[in-house]
Amino acid sequence: MLDEWLSTTLDGVSAVPSGRLPGGRYRILGPGLLELEPDSAAPSAPALVFSAGIHGNETAPIELLGDLLAQLETGRLTLAAPTLVILGNLEALRAGTRFVETNLNRLFRRDLDAEGREADRARELMATMDAFFERHAERRRIHHDLHTAIRDSQYPRFAVEPFAEAVTPAEQWRQLADADIQAVLHQHSHSWTFSHYSKHYHGAAAFTLELGRALPFGHNDLAPLAPMAALLAALVADRPPAERPASDMAFFRVEHELKRHAVDFRLCFDEATPNFTEFAPGTRLAEDALEGPFTVGETPLRVVFPNAAVEVGARAALLISAVEPPHADG
Repeated sequence: MLDEWLSTTLDGVSAVPSGRLPGGRYRILGPGLLELEPDSAAPSAPALVFSAGIHGNETAPIELLGDLLAQLETGRLTLAAPTLVILGNLEALRAGTRFVETNLNRLFRRDLDAEGREADRARELMATMDAFFERHAERRRIHHDLHTAIRDSQYPRFAVEPFAEAVTPAEQWRQLADADIQAVLHQHSHSWTFSHYSKHYHGAAAFTLELGRALPFGHNDLAPLAPMAALLAALVADRPPAERPASDMAFFRVEHELKRHAVDFRLCFDEATPNFTEFAPGTRLAEDALEGPFTVGETPLRVVFPNAAVEVGARAALLISAVEPPHADG
């Protein structure tokens, strides 16, 4: 039943709204919204949110969550931590597109006044997360927002740490390293992504996790994601996740957010350029009819998430530089 919830949700078919599973109960809160409540959870167990499909063409994380739900239903894994599972942009998932009207992952802010399908869905997801964390106000909070990237990457699996005042707990870095996350990108400012929302408003240990290339359903190789699957399973079962030194990952910081200000805008490099590609000082990276050209200064910069086809006013790329790992290996 639970693993089928994913497919029935995408097919628009109603599922049984609640029921039992080994160690707890499940409850469908709405389209693409599934709450798992253990019969008994230790006070130390976290409140977990696992989200996927915020972009509709990113399918591997959904298959990963389907396997996790199958393990819970068959008893291969026993639920021990309250968990909220979210499928984000259902219309885009059904269409196999990144979004329908606009990028859902730029809309997660409480003062959102935008209209449209993605804006309405953002408000629904924020309200659901708020209520879930309120029901578990005494617990520490973890949010893994699972994605895949639209292009190749020098680090195929990497984490984006949202900007916030709260410091990420050291053990989170060690757990991500063992989950075979290869690089970490520290955001430099508020970005209003879903993981930023949970960290900024709820103090969660939250990450956007890029887990390889975006491919259609049935074309994903989940073998490289086995370490990440092991981390999700350990969290749900409230077992201590395995750890490796944080220094096994490369760490980067955003130095500049390259935005598209004009309709007449272009990136001065091949858009198939892999994430984390480095550009030397003096390299022209973009031309904008309103903002003018952008050229790399005295220090080399790497590019992440380049996309010249974004809406005017949106981010066309992040420019980053390497930094030292946090002191998280003690």
